[in-house]
Order: sequence, then C-alpha cells, then structure tokens
Amino acid sequence: MAADSAGLPLAVSIFGDSSDVRQLLQEDVEAAGFSTRESGTLDELLAGDARALGDLVLVDCPRPDVASMAALARLDSRVAHAGGKLIVSTSREGLEDIFGACAESHAQILVDPTRAERVIALGRMLAELPRLRLRELSETDRLALLRLTEQVGKIAERLDRIDRKAGGGQWGQDAPFGGDSAFRFESPVDTYRGPGIERQQAKVPQRKSRPALPSATLVRKIITARRLRARFMNAELFADPAWDMLLDLTAARVEHARVSVTSLCIASGVPPTTALRWIGQMTEAGLFERVEDDCDRRRAFIRLSDKAADGMARYFAELGHDAAALV
Repeated sequence: MAADSAGLPLAVSIFGDSSDVRQLLQEDVEAAGFSTRESGTLDELLAGDARALGDLVLVDCPRPDVASMAALARLDSRVAHAGGKLIVSTSREGLEDIFGACAESHAQILVDPTRAERVIALGRMLAELPRLRLRELSETDRLALLRLTEQVGKIAERLDRIDRKAGGGQWGQDAPFGGDSAFRFESPVDTYRGPGIERQQAKVPQRKSRPALPSATLVRKIITARRLRARFMNAELFADPAWDMLLDLTAARVEHARVSVTSLCIASGVPPTTALRWIGQMTEAGLFERVEDDCDRRRAFIRLSDKAADGMARYFAELGHDAAALV
C-alpha cells in the first residue's frame, strides 16, 4: 500500500462517474494528508470485486441503479469485514436506495454535499482510524494523525469561507459532531468505598412495569405545535433533531407504522446529511434500530428501540395531564 506524505499507511479509493467530482475528491484527500490508491468510475467498481481497497473508500452515486446498488452492497460488506471506512454521497432521490445497500459498514452518507461537507466527512473518518489501526501505528504515526486531523479542520474552514463568498451551501447548519456519542446510558456505580470501609453490595432495584406510550394523536399534536414556530421565527433557533425524531418514531410505534430514513430526515427538521449523522449517533446509543424490509432487502426502515420506548413512556407518564399543555 502506498504511503502518504506523512508516512502513514493510509490510502483512499475513489469511485464516481463524474470526473470533476473525482478530481475534487482526490485534491481534498491529498490535501488532508492521505494518498489516493485509485480513482475510477462506478463501472470499474462493478468489475473490481477482487481489487484491493484503501482504508477509506469514497463513492459518489447520485443516481443509483440496480447494478450500482448491487456493487455498493458488496463493497459495503467488504469494507465492514476489512475494518475500513466508507463514505457515500448521493442525492435526496437516491437516499433510500443507498441507505438500504449500506447495512454493515456504518457508512457515512452525505446528501447533496458541499465540498466543505466532504472534507468534514474525511476528517471524521480520520479521527476514527486510529482506533481501527491502533496496533499498526507507531506513536510517531499517531501524533501525525492528530496533526492531520487539525489540518482537515483548517481546510474545511477555508472551504466554508469560499462557499460563503460564492453564496453556496448551508454548511454552518451542518457542523460535525464530536467523536463521542451525544447520549450516555450508564448503569449506576457501586456504592462508594471510602478508606477502611468494605465495599457494600449495591442493591438491584426491582424493575417496574413500563407505562403505556402516549396516544399517537397527542404526540402528533406536539409535533405540529413545534413546527408551527417556524412560521413566526427562524426555524434554526429551535433545531432539536434528536427530540423531533424521537417524537416522530414514538407516534409511529403507537400507530404500528414503518418509518423510512427519508421520512425521518424530514421529521428532524435539519439538512439530510445532519439528520443522517444524528440517526447514526442515536443508533449507536441504542435508541434507534435499523430494520430490514422483509419484502425488499434493498430497503430498510428506522424504529424506536425498546430502551427508547421505555424512556419516552416514562417521560410522558411523569408529565401526566400536563402533557396536553405542550400542544
């Protein structure tokens, strides 16, 4: 594998039909300190199951068809088993198909991304690679990776300024999350043990039965009331994608309805790429679950986990009659 300018064993494979997009991706990859292992069309991806791939694989697929979806599904599986990372950019129309195909690698999906968003995605993957390659990298290489992460951030800032001058993008609404999950669900710690005091055995409380979820009608009224604010004030002031998606999935669970990833992105009230990052975080936190379509394996849906349903039920039970006042 070719080493990049920093001497790191990290390389990128780039696939996409647009030569202009591939060129931009290659420039950003190399500016971020990676080397480009290969750059080719989607047809070359279709014909290359046996080829060696880079640690990062970038795919631009705005209009997926049956052949490209099959290739992407195989690529997703290969990347997952190799311990690599996959970034796929697509259009709003292609989101459902791309999400359905990328079931194993925890791919980062970008929807109609700006150049700055692509660089940010590279930075996020770069931040995760030390955990994937920890045993393979020397201490010097780890320090170099940290420096490269800082470089990616600076590149993104410059691109953001360029985009703003050109009047393009809303990258400011789409700032990346930190590496850690925004949600923590931890068990209570054992009883504190002071000097000379034996550790006491923590008592395990009996779990109470979960109260029922609120009616879907009530939850939908709350959602409508939250969206009403955007008619009178800037919607960005109230952006709360995690809660909006929790509400939407709570209502859907009561209604026994399936929720597509596109529908959930709309419910979040933020740009699709931002919503997808939130969906990933919520899934990692055990709040959302991905559900494959039994009738069409190319499709997948999102549902509320039992843990999240339990939390929402108890929240509304605590509110009691006051929940109606939220409408």
